[in-house]
Amino acid sequence: MEQIVKVKILHLPLKAKWFNMQERGEKTEEYREIKPYWCNRLARCDKQLCWMRDYKGACRFRQQMTEINRQGYTHVCLRYGYTDRMIVNKIDSITIGRGKVEWGAPEDRDVFIIKHHKEESPIVGKNNL
Repeated sequence: MEQIVKVKILHLPLKAKWFNMQERGEKTEEYREIKPYWCNRLARCDKQLCWMRDYKGACRFRQQMTEINRQGYTHVCLRYGYTDRMIVNKIDSITIGRGKVEWGAPEDRDVFIIKHHKEESPIVGKNNL
């Protein structure tokens, strides 16, 4: 009997520079700011107002985030802007921390870090996405 694996894909449009680095295998992380939109998609916080900011714009309740990747994303679809050109990789982890500046992370604040890698048998095709 064939085992059915549930796949949930996080779609991320990228600028040309970052997409090309991903395509060449030079970059294996994506970064997203800790803001309401990404908190709602990627994390659960014990405080309902997890997007409340301190004076630098960071989430004041970062310490109370209890669950990262609450939506259960298994793969990330990296798109070249909003075109059909894409890469689908398996997500290793979603964490909060400081990313690599040379890969597009800000120098002065924490971000969501989405680590991923290429799979042996990737999910390909518009019907799957």
